[in-house]
Parts: sequence; C-alpha cells; structure tokens
Amino acid sequence: MMAKITKGSSFKGVVKYITDEKKETQILDADGLRLKNLSSVIDSFVTQAGMNGRVSKPVGHISLDFSAHDKAKLTNKVMVKIAHDYMKRMGITDTQYIIARHFDREHPHIHLVFNRVDNNGKTISDSNDRYRSEKICKELTHKYGLYYSTGKENVKQHRLKEPDKSRYEIYEALRASVPKCKDWKQLVRELDRAGIKTEFKEKGNTGVREGVRFRKGDYTFNGSKVDRMFSYSKIDYQLNLNARQSIHQNQAQSASVSTTIESIGSALGDLLNIQPGSGYNEDQAYTHRYPKKKKKRKYGRQM
Repeated sequence: MMAKITKGSSFKGVVKYITDEKKETQILDADGLRLKNLSSVIDSFVTQAGMNGRVSKPVGHISLDFSAHDKAKLTNKVMVKIAHDYMKRMGITDTQYIIARHFDREHPHIHLVFNRVDNNGKTISDSNDRYRSEKICKELTHKYGLYYSTGKENVKQHRLKEPDKSRYEIYEALRASVPKCKDWKQLVRELDRAGIKTEFKEKGNTGVREGVRFRKGDYTFNGSKVDRMFSYSKIDYQLNLNARQSIHQNQAQSASVSTTIESIGSALGDLLNIQPGSGYNEDQAYTHRYPKKKKKRKYGRQM
C-alpha cells in the first residue's frame, strides 16, 4: 500500500479527474457533499473552503495504491474501510470528502479528495504529512495482511532506458543472490555469472571495507543507490545471518542423524533382547541358529 499526496486550489479540476468516465469510476463513499451532479459536488467543496480564506490550498487529494497481488481481497467494502482507517490516522476527520475507485490500471487504487477546511472552518494540518503517511501505510499494510512491495517489482522492464535499465538488472541479481549466499566471496561469484562486477571501498589504508559498488556494462552504482537494502552494511549483515542460519541447520541435521542412529541401535538391541551391561555373549545370542545334530540310525543286527 502506497499513498501519493497532492494539494491544490481548484476543486473543479480534481473532482472532474476522479469522476472521469474513461477510468470506469465508482464512487464508493462521500460525506458532507451534495451529490446531485458534478457542479453540486464542486460547489459544496468551494462553499466550505470559503469559511477559511487563509488556506490558500484547500484541496486535499490522496491516491491510495495497492499491489495487484491483493486484487482478489480488495473489494469496495474493504477499500473503504482501509481509506477510513487511513484518514483517521492522518487526522482527516470532521470534513467533506469523496472516495472514488478507478479501474484504469492493473493494480487496485482509490482516490480520496477532501476539504482541508473542516466543517468548523478550521484547517486540517499537513505538517509532515508525507512522513506520517509513509508510516501509516506500512502499519495498514501489516494490519490488513496486504502484500508488501519494494516498489521495483512492478516495473515495466522493457520500458526502461539507461542507466535505469542496468540499475534494475543489478537490483534483480542482488535480490536473487543475497538470500542464498553465506559470504561476500560467494556473492561476488554469483554476480559475476550475471555479468556484474563488484568493487569495494575501503576506509583509508586500513583494509577495512565500508562501501560497495556494482558495475554492469558502462554503468556503476553504489549499493545504496541500487536500493537502500543493498548498502554494504545491510548486505554484510544478511550474509552473516545466512551463514549463522546455515550452521544452525547443519547442527540440527547432525543431531537428527545422531538421534536416528541411536534409535536404530536401540531397536536392534530390543530385537536381540540385549540389555546394556547384561554381559552380551555372541554364542548365546545365536545358539538357536545351530540345531543339534541327529544321531545316525544304525542298520544291521544288534549284538
């Protein structure tokens, strides 16, 4: 879930945009507005905005975008519920609003238009709104069990031009390789197979690494410029974590094998009726395998 926030001075333009028939618009919810027609909606917004002339940009417009992975679960009812939750946390309350859903993109999304002049003529604050919105979107993504995307997964690769094309290819290679590598040496080999060279930045002459760069073709990018999760420190942390997890898995497998061997030994002991410390005698244990020889029958006269 992601939010794009814009502010403006013309309700006419934004209302026409969100009600555009070409976008197969569905009005999901509204409050404090006369919905008789387009003009009545615009007039309702403008009239209330006039209660506080000090607000130069009374138009609040937020697009809430969701991953295509969540299309099946995002019914109109669910999207309205998420929108209300988002508005409440953002402090967008006690004011006019309209929520419209568009169907012109692959991913589900809704548009929220609200009046930054509330029903009492007070201003709805936009202080740090983008920072607050980012935090709230993450919270709601977790709360509603939505798909979390880094933003790069839905990129149309065939549309990319250099240097973005090379950067995205490096991103994809890192995303595939880092989770399965246990150290830098292994990662460098994996990237090299994908045509990507790795260069390290050292701290002075200490030999201590403090940065990493990746080069593909004519383009070189710092790890953090490829993506924030691919800075040197974050990759190094993940590689060390992979190594520790591998050790724990090997220890667990060894313990499992040892337990299995002990179980087999115990089962064989039970089968042979052998008890620890009982003075096991091999001849006794297998005596039943050697039956006594029958006496040969003698023929002829008995004296």
